[in-house]
Amino acid sequence: MAITISNVTHATPVAPSKGTPAPRATQPKPQPAVRPDTVQLTGPAQAALAALKETRETPAQTANEAHSGDLQAQRLLAREATAKSVTK
Repeated sequence: MAITISNVTHATPVAPSKGTPAPRATQPKPQPAVRPDTVQLTGPAQAALAALKETRETPAQTANEAHSGDLQAQRLLAREATAKSVTK
């Protein structure tokens, strides 16, 4: 059985315009209030974090800090010097 289709219209393709698009009237979206996350460390946690950072330092960084007046770096260098003289 054959079906006949009549009254077919072909759509003419429309090329996109290359001009500037018409400005759209949009309302600005309200920005959500973004609060940065903050963390407060206790005294012992701060000390542990500082100790961890010190273990990752190179000897050159420790020496530079000691020469700049960092008391913790000065104590570390003094301990290392004492340990070297005891092991010799």
